[in-house]
Amino acid sequence: MKRFYLIFLFFSVSIFAQNTPVTLNELTYEEYLGYVKKFHPVVKSANLIISNAQANLMMARGGFDPKIEIDFDKKQFKNTDYYSILNSSFKIPTWYGIEIKAGFNNSEGVYLNPENSIPNQGISSFGISVPVGQGLLINQRMADIRKAKIQLNLSQAERKLQAISILYDASVAYFNWKRNYSEVQLYESYLINAEKRLTGVSSLILNGDKPAIDSVEANIIVRNRKLSLEDSRLKLAKSKLELSNFLWLENNLPLELQDTIIPEKELNDKIKITLKTDGFVFDEAQLVNHPKIKALENKIQILDIERKLKVNSLLPKINLDYQYLSVPQSFTYSNFLYNNFNDYNLGLNFYFPLFLRKERGSVKLAKNKIQDTQFELNLERVQLVNKIKAQQTEINSLEKQLKLINELVADYSTMLTSEDRLFSFGESSIFLINSRENNLIVSQLNALSLENRLFTSNAELFKVMANPD
Repeated sequence: MKRFYLIFLFFSVSIFAQNTPVTLNELTYEEYLGYVKKFHPVVKSANLIISNAQANLMMARGGFDPKIEIDFDKKQFKNTDYYSILNSSFKIPTWYGIEIKAGFNNSEGVYLNPENSIPNQGISSFGISVPVGQGLLINQRMADIRKAKIQLNLSQAERKLQAISILYDASVAYFNWKRNYSEVQLYESYLINAEKRLTGVSSLILNGDKPAIDSVEANIIVRNRKLSLEDSRLKLAKSKLELSNFLWLENNLPLELQDTIIPEKELNDKIKITLKTDGFVFDEAQLVNHPKIKALENKIQILDIERKLKVNSLLPKINLDYQYLSVPQSFTYSNFLYNNFNDYNLGLNFYFPLFLRKERGSVKLAKNKIQDTQFELNLERVQLVNKIKAQQTEINSLEKQLKLINELVADYSTMLTSEDRLFSFGESSIFLINSRENNLIVSQLNALSLENRLFTSNAELFKVMANPD
């Protein structure tokens, strides 16, 4: 009941008591797209792309978080204190790979390693670690931050592309629903005409004005109309279920399209305004802000950061480490300024592979990835230009065709009306009327098909333009 009640509220359907007419309400295309944009799960999922990118940026910034490290090791055996060693440090990573360190070490014990022997008060230290080769101008932490920021822009473009795809699919479902609904209306009206004609012919046969064979032919027409109507109703039912896939409310509550809801009748006059294709003039400069172009450009920027990181690996690893040492009692600001720094710990780490084959291969692969993506970007620019021009050409052509087919429908309708009059004067036959009516039905079905193609073509231009907002 709750599900039905929500559907009832959403569509504002006025349902009266039994044997009372039911009010039909239009679900406009613009209103329909509004609900798809706001509530469809895939559109909501597209918004998570940005949320994921923001989380990745937070993770990357975590590489620069200060760190506290404590290492305590103690051994006691048979009431003998073998050793007790405490190493603690506080590290602050900086942007250019430099680390600032402060620490406190204390150790004691009977069997303490001589290199760990320090004064009873322990030793405080303050120093710095500098990568002279690899990692100074660019390192993994810096690269992660830069890539995460670019990924945030990339996610914006990907969200638009994912949203535009679902809006296009939803539009096609709406157009198919509208077409099938119009076909059902068409066949229902012609079935009524065929049944009236059968009744009239039967009366003429009883009066001896028509041969009995005319009733057989009129009955055949009625059965054909019923058959066509049943098939069109089947297609309408399937298209309504397909359309329901895109109808949702808050809290991921799906909606079912009710029989009292009908598609927008005058969609042809509003579709370009709704899809923002009305008066659209294409300029290649607009491609700069196209989501696909933005996405590929951001991918190239990410790959370029990876390339710089690989190039940096060609440098030797040289890490210099200096720590000023002092007992805690004398470790004051004045002593730090005027101390001769004779007490210190100095370290040097050097690493350099002689042939650099692994590093040179990685750099080459990184450059090839950039070049491959650049090729894809150039191709995408050309394809977008041609797709937009092709869609505009198709829309213009379909508009002309639709105008011609509507004129053809009007002519066939005039011919059928004329044939009906001749039949009433006894100068025509059921066969000729059926022939005229079939031609009119075919032309009207062609008009509906062309109209559907025109709507879909506008939606395809909307998809190529990729501007869902």
